[in-house]
Amino acid sequence: MGCYLHKIVVRGNKPLFGEVEIQGAKNSALKIMAASILTSEPVVIDNVPKIRDVNVMVDVLEGLGLTVSRNDRRIVIQAKGPIGIEAPYQLVSQMRASIVVLGPLLARLGRARVAMPGGCNIGLRKIDLHIRGLEMLGAKINVGQASLEAEADVLVGANIPLDFPSVGATENIMMAACLARGTTVLDNAAREPEIVDLADCLNKMGAKISGAGTSTLVIEGVDKLKGASFRIIPDRIEASTFMVAGAITGGDVTVKSVDPSHLKMIIKKLKSVGCDVTVGINQVNVKGPAVLEAANISTLPYPGFPTDMQAPFMALLSLANGKSIITENVFENRFSFITELRKLGGEVDIERHHAVITGGSLLKSGAVRAPDLRAGAALVLAGLAIEGVVEILDIHHIDRGYDSFPERLASLGADIKVTKDESLVELSLAEGDSYQVPDVGVGI
Repeated sequence: MGCYLHKIVVRGNKPLFGEVEIQGAKNSALKIMAASILTSEPVVIDNVPKIRDVNVMVDVLEGLGLTVSRNDRRIVIQAKGPIGIEAPYQLVSQMRASIVVLGPLLARLGRARVAMPGGCNIGLRKIDLHIRGLEMLGAKINVGQASLEAEADVLVGANIPLDFPSVGATENIMMAACLARGTTVLDNAAREPEIVDLADCLNKMGAKISGAGTSTLVIEGVDKLKGASFRIIPDRIEASTFMVAGAITGGDVTVKSVDPSHLKMIIKKLKSVGCDVTVGINQVNVKGPAVLEAANISTLPYPGFPTDMQAPFMALLSLANGKSIITENVFENRFSFITELRKLGGEVDIERHHAVITGGSLLKSGAVRAPDLRAGAALVLAGLAIEGVVEILDIHHIDRGYDSFPERLASLGADIKVTKDESLVELSLAEGDSYQVPDVGVGI
């Protein structure tokens, strides 16, 4: 591991220009890694991002007894031999996505003990939908204060309606149902591209899943799954973040190696604030306007506007001409970012789950803390647009989901510095310069 990042320093008011390759989707990689528990054969996963959450999931799987080997962006996982049933608190508390080992462990071993999930402080993210769905498959689950234990002599297919299209619950139930007896029908299922990716991987492993990408999943249980090789999709949230970076700086940024069909809502909203957006084959170009226009946004499950992009767009709309309203319908604590944005001069009022943003005023220099992964990235974006210096602390949150974020912004022309424990590393690029990317703790 590299040195621990503790501060990003941005000198803004500098348009970004150039191209950036988008890495594999965090939320596909983590869930497909968990799916490797379902078979004793090797699962080979390509295009895995080099981020902290992947590191944590590796630790979770190795702690359960799986073997994991890594070569750049390829990970090979095998659950051969004795496997433990417990995902401990010290690992699960670092990342909420760890809860998705529950379904695979239950299906493969008939028992599981998983600590209550941690991760970003963005809301309750109750796991009652996970529990209810697994209970309908025949599991007995005991929820304690710090962990939950699940047992099942046999899982049996069932008709399971979800009260809300929860991504995590859809994934947990789908993985468990792959090895259940009979057919499971999951209604009001999540429709995110990462759900489709997981279903595609499971089907390559021998599962029988249909309807992925729609609100109804049908899973026909099979006796066993086999190994497979799978390449995960590009990260639509990372792509969206770099698109906003181009917009907020009035720059010209092209995101490459993307699936534009996953970015339709982001493209629509960037156009509404005045950006010129051009969609090509596996790439999207964003040219920021001289003056950003106000817009209204409501977060919704896919294919609606992603809650993960609420904070980056709030930073963008703080510079727009006029009043904008963002309505958060997914996570109740996502507005905790507003406190930090106000330190930079953002004018935002909260009315229940609505944020009213008065844009057009110049933001100012300051020091802020990243309260969570996406808010941390949004504060960096705000820094890119501010005429002055912004320092962002607690950036370990950013490392959880963005692969080499400061370096890649620097490659687009950002004036950005990363503070290590022992020294300050300059990443700003002048025209014609080259640089050696330092070890700043975001790699594997």
